[in-house]
Amino acid sequence: MNSRRRLLGLALVPALVAAHDDEGDPGLNRVLAIHGSIGPFAVAGYRMGQAAMKQLGLGRASADCEVIHYAPADAELTGVIDGLQAATGASLGKGNLSLVGSAGAESYSVVRNRKSTRQVRFTLTAGFVKANRGLGAAAGARLIAVAENEIFRGQ
Repeated sequence: MNSRRRLLGLALVPALVAAHDDEGDPGLNRVLAIHGSIGPFAVAGYRMGQAAMKQLGLGRASADCEVIHYAPADAELTGVIDGLQAATGASLGKGNLSLVGSAGAESYSVVRNRKSTRQVRFTLTAGFVKANRGLGAAAGARLIAVAENEIFRGQ
């Protein structure tokens, strides 16, 4: 991506965040604050975290929530954990957020309700990974409106 297009994309981020926040969800601001940008992999993690909290019946920042993200040393794939943190409120300081290195290219996330021991395992779809590799910092905002099954699979 040339630098002029990148700057234009970054210039649009505040407007996209503000438009989303008008809908009552401060999620993109949380992603931006934690990750430093609104990249597609961080937003995918945010969407995973939202889905997990709903499926597990947990509120944001619940002490019963535990998040473990497995990923190789790859900045895009590890960025998912920042989105998970933004959605769930889990943190290293509270001891309920972990990043575990994995061999090869496999990446997945587990969100667990510590009290009930129910858990959900998420993987990014191959199509999502292929379509979003290298898109940069501002490319994730559009993912708020994309169907979950186009971004990840949960089980």
